[in-house]
Amino acid sequence: MAWDEGVSAALMNYCRIDELIDGDGDDLREAYESAVAYMAAAGVREPERGSERYAQWMRCIKALVLDDWDNRGTQTAGQALADNLAFRRRLNQLKLTEPVSDSDTGAGE
Repeated sequence: MAWDEGVSAALMNYCRIDELIDGDGDDLREAYESAVAYMAAAGVREPERGSERYAQWMRCIKALVLDDWDNRGTQTAGQALADNLAFRRRLNQLKLTEPVSDSDTGAGE
């Protein structure tokens, strides 16, 4: 999904951001674009809006953006990094249900 006011508003709501100030809008957009790129590199293409997979995909995007937003600063000593298990399960499900392209099936040969 291309960046627009609807995406911005949805992410601000999810991240509980009341107001974007001093370049925060650019940071939020970069976090979104990074999340979309991460999902693509993980083997999950953006599903068609309104499809059964779209809501799951968007929840992964929101989780990645929130994590990026919350961890904009540096890690402090003794702070443990933890994997988001709900995100990991959702990402794995999306990867397992990713439609196979014709080139991957040998069709058309």
